[in-house]
Amino acid sequence: MKICLNDMVFYGYHGVFAEERSLGQRFIVSLQLTTYAEHDSEIHKLEDTVDYTKVYALLKEIMESDQFHLLESVANAILDRVLAEFSLVCKAEVFIQKPSVAIQGSLKSVEIVMERTRL
Repeated sequence: MKICLNDMVFYGYHGVFAEERSLGQRFIVSLQLTTYAEHDSEIHKLEDTVDYTKVYALLKEIMESDQFHLLESVANAILDRVLAEFSLVCKAEVFIQKPSVAIQGSLKSVEIVMERTRL
């Protein structure tokens, strides 16, 4: 089964430049979680599956409380915590968009995509 949390908007203080870490900016995060297929038929109540409200709360905490210089570091923190805290997840893929980019040019956003599989 796949559980997708799409286009979550957080205000965070991540970036290489000091201004990004002091003023903050919006980030758009999507997360796709894959669970073990052999357990799908056993899902009858919330405790049998991944509670996506808890996943959202975890992402909100990471995105809005911590500070990182690189989006890659944010993605690693998200993936590490998701796999550590949600044992039913066997694979997680995170998409992080940064709409306001300090680049001399015109672009909608920069996005990184990273995935991790439970060993």
